[in-house]
Formats: sequence, C-alpha cells, structure tokens
Amino acid sequence: MPEPLFNRIAVIGLGLIGGSFAAAARKNGLAASIVAGSRSARTLEQGIALGVVDEGSQDLAEAVKGADLVFVSTPVSAMGKVLSALKPGLSRTAIITDGGSVKGNVITAARESLGEHVSRFVPGHPIAGKEKSGVGAADADLYRDHRVILTPTEATDPAATARVRAIWTAMGAEVLQMAPDYHDQVLAETSHLPHLLAFSLVDTLARQGDSTEIFRYAAGGFRDFTRIASSDPLMWHDIFRENKAALLQSLDLFSDGISRFRQAVSDDDSDALMGIMTRANSARAHFLAMNERTSYTRAHHSGDDTTMTDSSNANPTFVVTPGGRLTGRVRVPGDKSMSHRSIMLGSLAEGVTRVEGFLEGEDALATLQAFRDMGVVIEGPHNGQVTIHGVGLLGLKAPGKPLYMGNSGTSMRLLTGLLAGQAFDVELTGDASLSKRPMERVARPLRDMGAQITTGNEGRPPVRIRGGQPLKGIHYDLPMASAQVKSAVLLGGLYAEGETSVTEPAPTRDHTERMLGGFGYDVRRDGATSALTGGGTLTACKLEVPADISSAAFFLVGASIAEGSELTLPHVGINPTRTGVIDILKLMGADIRLENQRDAGGEPVADIVVKSAPLKGIDIPEELVPLAIDEFPAIFIAAACAEGDTILRGAEELRVKESDRIQVMADGLAALGVDHEVFEDGIRISGGPFAGGEIQSHGDHRIAMSFAMASLRASGPITINDCANVATSFPGFAQLAAHAGLNLEVK
Repeated sequence: MPEPLFNRIAVIGLGLIGGSFAAAARKNGLAASIVAGSRSARTLEQGIALGVVDEGSQDLAEAVKGADLVFVSTPVSAMGKVLSALKPGLSRTAIITDGGSVKGNVITAARESLGEHVSRFVPGHPIAGKEKSGVGAADADLYRDHRVILTPTEATDPAATARVRAIWTAMGAEVLQMAPDYHDQVLAETSHLPHLLAFSLVDTLARQGDSTEIFRYAAGGFRDFTRIASSDPLMWHDIFRENKAALLQSLDLFSDGISRFRQAVSDDDSDALMGIMTRANSARAHFLAMNERTSYTRAHHSGDDTTMTDSSNANPTFVVTPGGRLTGRVRVPGDKSMSHRSIMLGSLAEGVTRVEGFLEGEDALATLQAFRDMGVVIEGPHNGQVTIHGVGLLGLKAPGKPLYMGNSGTSMRLLTGLLAGQAFDVELTGDASLSKRPMERVARPLRDMGAQITTGNEGRPPVRIRGGQPLKGIHYDLPMASAQVKSAVLLGGLYAEGETSVTEPAPTRDHTERMLGGFGYDVRRDGATSALTGGGTLTACKLEVPADISSAAFFLVGASIAEGSELTLPHVGINPTRTGVIDILKLMGADIRLENQRDAGGEPVADIVVKSAPLKGIDIPEELVPLAIDEFPAIFIAAACAEGDTILRGAEELRVKESDRIQVMADGLAALGVDHEVFEDGIRISGGPFAGGEIQSHGDHRIAMSFAMASLRASGPITINDCANVATSFPGFAQLAAHAGLNLEVK
C-alpha cells in the first residue's frame, strides 16, 4: 500500500463536510491517523464509534497537536474564534485549509488569528453536500466527481496549495483555483442567490392563509425548485450575512431581470418573452454540459439532471474491430456550412426564418448561441427545426460577454466579417484547439475595409473587434482558396459603402453567395469573382438544409473499401463546390451514383448510392483540392486501401484545420503500418494491407471518424483516442455507423 499523503490529519468540526473529509481520507489511505476537534463530546463519541476518526478532543489546540494537515469545517461566522483557539497547538509546518463557502471573511479571520502562520493557510471550498447533516451523514464518496475550489492568496505558500490540491484529487474531486473575491461573486450568483430565492418563495406561500391548499396542489416543478429550502437554515443564515455585499449585488441583477420579465408579460411582448426563455434554456444546457464535463449536445437533449450523472465518457474512445460491411439507408446530419449560415443570415433578415434540417452539432450550436447572446430570439433546435426572429442588418445588440465559438473556425471567421461593421465592441474566443488557429487571413482584408480588429499572439484568437467603424468596399484577391475568408469579406461588405468583391484562385464552396440570394440579397458572380453592394436588406425565408456531404464522405469511403457493401445516403447536398470527394473517389474507381437529383432551397441535392469496388491510387488533380478540403482525412483512408500510390499536393490548408491534418493523419497511418511520405503541401500514400493500432486524433473529429472507417479493412482492432469533438460535426456518429455495420464500441 502506498505511503499516506499525511501522517496526521486533524478535522475541526465533525459535521457532514468535516466528517466526509475524514471518511474520505480514511477510505483512500491518505493519513496514518485522523483526529477530530469539536466542542460537542457527543459528536466526538459518535465520530469515533462510526470509525470516521481515531480520536477526538474538545480542546481544539490539543486536537491539532502533531497534525501536518488541519481541515476546518465550521460556520464561517465562527472561523475567527476557531482559528484563534487552535493556533497554540499548530506545529510550525502544519498546513491549514477550510471548507467555508465564503472566502473573503474567512481569509480576513485567518490573517487576524494565525499571524505568520497564515502562509500555510490554503482557503478552500468543496462544492458538495446533502440535505442531511451531522457526522452520521458522513460519506467517504461525497467529494468524488465533485468540484473543490481553492482560493490561495498572495501570502499562501504554493507548496502548501499543492499538497491540499493533492489530497482533494486523491479523494476523487476536480480541483479548480480562483481569486477569493471572484469566488464569492460566482458563488453568490450560482449558489447563494438560488437558496435565498427558494427560502423566500416557500416563506411567501407559507404566510398565505390557504398555504396548505397551495402546497397540496403544487406540481413537481415547485418541489424541484424549492428542494434547497430544506437546507440547514443556520448555515445559510451565516452565509447570507458573511457574503452580504456579493449577494446584494446578485439580488440587484436578479431584480433587474425579474423587472424585464414582468414588463414582457405585462406588455404581452411575445418576442421579449421568448428571447428570455430561449436564452435561459440554452444557458442551462451549457451549464449542464460544463457541470458533467460532457458534450453540449448531450446536455441540450437531456430532459433533466438525472440523465446526466455519468461523466465517464466525457472524452470517449472509439474501439473498432476489423471486418463488417456497410449496408442499408443512412441519413447523415444536416450540412454544417449551411447550418452556420442559416443562423447568421436568418438573424440579420427582416421577418421570421424557418429552417429544416439544422445540424444540432457543437459547431453550429456555437453560432446559434452567439446570436442569442446578441439579442436574437431563436426557437429550437427541435429535431432539426429552428425558427429565427430576424432583427435586420442593424438590429444586433452588444453581448454582455465575449462570444465563445467552441471549436468552430467557421463561426469565428465568418462572424469576424459580419461583426466588423457593427456599432458595438465584441470579442470572439474559442477552445484550446480553435485558439491555435490563424485568424489574420480574415482580419487583414477587413482592416483594408476600415475595420479595427486585433488578434492574439501570432495572429490567433481571441479576436477583438472595435465597433462603430465605417467600412468601405474593396476588391480582394484571395492569396489561397478559402471559402471562410471569401465569406467573411462578403459578409463585411453587407455593411460597407459601395461594392465589395472577392476573386478566388480556385473554386471554393459557395453557400454564402447562394444563401444571400435566397434571402433576396443581390450577389453578382462573374467567373471566379463574387460581388455585392452594401446597405441592402435581407428578407426572411424558409430554408431546408440538405445532409452534409462532408459527413457522408466517411460512409462513401467505408462502403467503397468494405467488400459486399451497398449503402444509400439520402438527400445529400451535391453543390458543385463541395463534390470534390465524389470526383476523387470516382477517379480511384469507386462505384458511386447519384439518384433522384433535385433542388432544395437553392441547393442541389441527391440520393447517393455507393457500392464496394476495388480502388486504385491516383495523382489527385489540384483543381479538385479546394472542393474536397474537409474530406481529405477520409480520402486518405481510401488511398490506404487502394492499389498503388495516391499523391496529394497543393493542400497546405490542411495544416491549419482543427489539427495539422496532414501530419496527424500521417502519424495515424504510421501506427497502422501504412507506407507513406509527407510533403509540406501534401502526402504520398501507398495502398496495401495494414494492421490495427492506437490512434491519437488530437481532438479532431474528422481524424477520429476516418480511422473508424479504416477498421473495415484492418487486420486488427483500432483504438481511437480523444473523440469528444466528433459531436462538433456529427452527433450520433457512433450509433449510426454501428447501425450501418461498423463494429464500433464507445468507451
């Protein structure tokens, strides 16, 4: 058994929090001995009898003698007296930490009571509890999978903080760290205020003459909301008093919100009501996602907290065993590019836009949330249906915080153009992956139009846009083919004086131009140049988003390489700027045909039928590269299964996607034993038999899904790590692929 982290732990205050700390330390072997300090002899006897502690003392200085860690779990209002009482017994090197839910007053008390020993004081707050209290409710697993916030001060010894972090981690907690003042503000808003409101609501109803009848007929929502009013009144009395300033500030904010809600009800203002409630609904989904460390989409579709208790696959691993074939009819999710643009243009249109087939993936939802944060009322998504109450080109409002784009480069780049002409300042941020991606390629031409935009280190996010800048139209020659840069410049042109035009060196997806036309905005197209004049109007419409060909690409490759496969992919968008993957696979010998070709909202769609066929290596024509830029990870798998060499050049853009897709795919191919050669702008892949292996996807959804399809021809299992971001573009991929015949297990 490993050595305990501490020789002797003293727990002062043996209620639920202190008792559970002692029980967790015992269960996990974190101390050689555990002693309790309490003014109550009965509590000490009970703690010893339950085996929570080894011994106890009513003399707090005696209780902490010889302890190298002291955990103080007493009411915040008593903290000063308790620390003064135990200080005489502290050894010189003893570390003290606490479980108080208000840190400002606790730190003040520690400074006054501990003197120089305050450097060994690590303020802390475990976010856990039960409705039951006392040492009899002590639970050794209370802190497992819960958060503990440490709030060290400038005087706190970093080594002491590290040791306190270590014991909480060993108890199974997630340890966070923040400034004490910020902690008290956040807790006032997210914990103290809800408790105050629950106490207030129940008290208000209880004071009515017919309160018995009211409570008899109260529905489940009342029970759920007021459950926390069952908490210990004495404890919350102290918390409300100790965190008075932050709580009053939170109450003022809440009062303002209630006033807005009341005004909307009084005025029968449907849009205002729906705006408040849709923003709240979405914000709660974000909260659940963060709280359970799982995907936004999983939280968004869960009806209640009880379905969200398992966070074990917050970042799942795909394990795919060899063999199988793909058959049947598979409807892949809606087109991601069009889903983004439907929200953007629908929000800027005059009137109500209704969208069918919206992709409910992380990236598109990030765009949707950004426009909610800018005051747009958006209903849904519900089964791919979204209703957008447009505010017009000049109707967006300043968000109260930076707009978070998650992993979505499309959201950030297109919004940079769209927001360059707004009247307000705004900041765009993203996750760790997006924060590494280049943004100057968009910022430069927009600055030429008069925008004031700054980017972070090395031209990466965050992107900060200064509002109120007059824009002028420009002509911009794209240095490299990029639909995102082209779209950003054109969207900026909506707010510019005069004409804005963009010429691209090779064709790229034209969803922005097509959809602007669908909203009644004139876009002139002459060969490789697209142009528009600023100051027009977008008119609401009905949109049907076709299935995403980028998502279909994985199944096109899988069915092509797995013998005996025949698969139909209905209602897939076949925009000619997106069909490079079909053209490339056909050049390799794939058996793909388009059936039932038709028009859907200005976009061509078809049912795609694919059968297994022997593939051969090719030199990929450079003119097809921009038309298949997102599909190359899947194409690389087809190349690994083809006879001979497949060579790709002119694809530098792949190195600045969610990952360096050339290198990450090359590393994965190497893990499977596939012969290849990496170029700065591409790769050579030699087809042939390959083994199983372990793949690091680096959080890139397309890498993960591509190697899942490789299992159809591998000789051994393929394990793919870091698959959480599959939800960014293809929610439900694992289930759909397994239904089609892939031997895929999520762990």
